[in-house]
Amino acid sequence: MKEVLLTTINSLLVLSILAFVIQAQVPSPTTTPDPETIEGLRTLLDRANRRLDDWAQLNRYREANEQVPPAQKGEQRVVFYGDSITDSWKLTEYFPGKPYINRGISGQTTPQMLVRLRPDVIAHSPRVLILLAGTNDLAGNTGPMTLEMIQHNYASIAELARANGIKVIFSSILPVHDYGPRKVSENRPPEDILKLNEWLRNYCRTSGHHYLDYHSRMIDEKGMLKAELANDGLHPNAEGYKIMSSLAEAAIQAVLRKK
Repeated sequence: MKEVLLTTINSLLVLSILAFVIQAQVPSPTTTPDPETIEGLRTLLDRANRRLDDWAQLNRYREANEQVPPAQKGEQRVVFYGDSITDSWKLTEYFPGKPYINRGISGQTTPQMLVRLRPDVIAHSPRVLILLAGTNDLAGNTGPMTLEMIQHNYASIAELARANGIKVIFSSILPVHDYGPRKVSENRPPEDILKLNEWLRNYCRTSGHHYLDYHSRMIDEKGMLKAELANDGLHPNAEGYKIMSSLAEAAIQAVLRKK
């Protein structure tokens, strides 16, 4: 009886730990299951299994990728690549008539993007890749990451893109704000965002890529994301996307003009 009790306690402890890890990594679900209930734990474990089965989420765009026609001669195809900020970007609304493809996935980090680069970007033969990534790395969505590890992933993505004739635009990581109920800066320290953006700026200068600076256009006098540009302190609202879309289009055209 004692052994059965200990086994049960150990199992519940493991499930609780798993639930905590899953909640930290799953990007903003509609409802958060209660890990204190059996049903909630079962839901969280199902999510964990799906994450483990397809860690890089290659299945997210598998069918959509099959529907993308080959790039036409002279087509100025662009792939927007990144996390939830890209995923939520309504490209057809902000760039009507443009051959722009969205391959953002909410919650993702640079190692996941590196894994899915070939099917989600390279296979479409875009002229330009516009990458917006790194904020979830800082938050540890897929485990602890040093700044150097993030930088290595940036470089690997750029090298693979260039090897396939794709021009790269590196977007700065957006600032965050703490003006709402959630203190976003705890997981995404502004000083680390600045360090990564400075590295990206220098890397682009020395490697011949284009640096797209959203950060300086969206920051307030306190060094935070302007409150009117994001309701939750992290994800741009419509006003935020308006600014980003204008800057992104200017960067794309500048890169396309280069021979």
